[in-house]
Amino acid sequence: MSGKFTAALVVALFSCNLAMAQTAPPAADARNDYAKPESWLCLPGRKDACANDNSTTIVQANGTLTREAWKADPKAPIDCFYVYPTVSNDKTLLSDMIANDEENRVVEQQLSRFASKCRVFAPLYRQFTLTSLRATMTGKPLPGGLAANAPRPETGYNDVVDAWNYYLAHENKGRGVILIGHSQGSGVLTQLLAREIDGKPSQKRMISAILAGTGLPIEPGKTTGLLKSIPTCTADGQTGCVIAFASFRDTIPPPANSRFGRPRSAGTDMVVACTNPARLSGGPAPLHAYLSATANGQDPAGWVKGGAAISTPFVSTPGLLTGQCVSRNGFNYLEVHINADPADPRLDDIRGDVVAGGKVSEDWGLHLIDMNLTMGNMLDVVTSQTKAWLARK
Repeated sequence: MSGKFTAALVVALFSCNLAMAQTAPPAADARNDYAKPESWLCLPGRKDACANDNSTTIVQANGTLTREAWKADPKAPIDCFYVYPTVSNDKTLLSDMIANDEENRVVEQQLSRFASKCRVFAPLYRQFTLTSLRATMTGKPLPGGLAANAPRPETGYNDVVDAWNYYLAHENKGRGVILIGHSQGSGVLTQLLAREIDGKPSQKRMISAILAGTGLPIEPGKTTGLLKSIPTCTADGQTGCVIAFASFRDTIPPPANSRFGRPRSAGTDMVVACTNPARLSGGPAPLHAYLSATANGQDPAGWVKGGAAISTPFVSTPGLLTGQCVSRNGFNYLEVHINADPADPRLDDIRGDVVAGGKVSEDWGLHLIDMNLTMGNMLDVVTSQTKAWLARK
């Protein structure tokens, strides 16, 4: 399946997950053993997808290309616990516990760079698949999807709880941890935060949480809501807080049918949080993006007019992007502005829209690249939070 179609399914799938959790009867499901290394997509010190090359070509506005090296830190003082978005192409309602190319690719884009700041843990889990969502969206749900003998609707969530508890019991050893997720992964982590961490003993281990491509409900004018004692982050060095956002171009704001930017539950008086990783206190700031050099059909030779093809897996474009959290027309979201200059040789646009039938699906925003857009900024936040957490410890 193309990356464009994949991203277009992610959030709707999590909404489907919630609906099924309310209607499907529970049934027994076997639990995974997270003591087994094969139950993890990424583990510290292992040669897996999180140990791949993160070298980057920095593309300046004047067309100059320089290479930025990268390496993991095996002695990183904190941990990161990551739950990936909807990527599985398995032909069943729920995915299996075997990592395919799609699972490996997503951690390359969204997690592996964090290995320069933390030990990375990424459990495999039985998520709702792209196949099941596609079938549901076309009006032909997979047989047994809501049957009494179907897998329990919270199977994927229970997997992540089991992995989290195994991590706490056997790997944490008093270290601070940052939870990271995107889309369906952010939805699962939101449940984990609300049920297992908020107000519980494990909260003291949480440095922060990054929930990208989702809508975290908060009370209007406040920093808490669904999470009672875990506020949104508002200052550098703040710990015990959460970063949550969904991104849209400033030229294509959320339409009335947007899947992001406001609560999806009818009748709620809450709003959704928007935290700009580039400036936690609010206001516009440069986005330090790490974009895939070839994703979404990008020509590796197209980043500079008449320039050489990019040979690194990632590209960074200083000064090209600015982001700020805005509240407009009832939506809260990260607004992304492109500082285009037709006079310089650098590419004046980015690819990240969800496209269906040759047309941009405006309701999805820049969901494809939520994490890429702010990756460098998130790493800076992690650095600041780690320093503060270690100082207090």
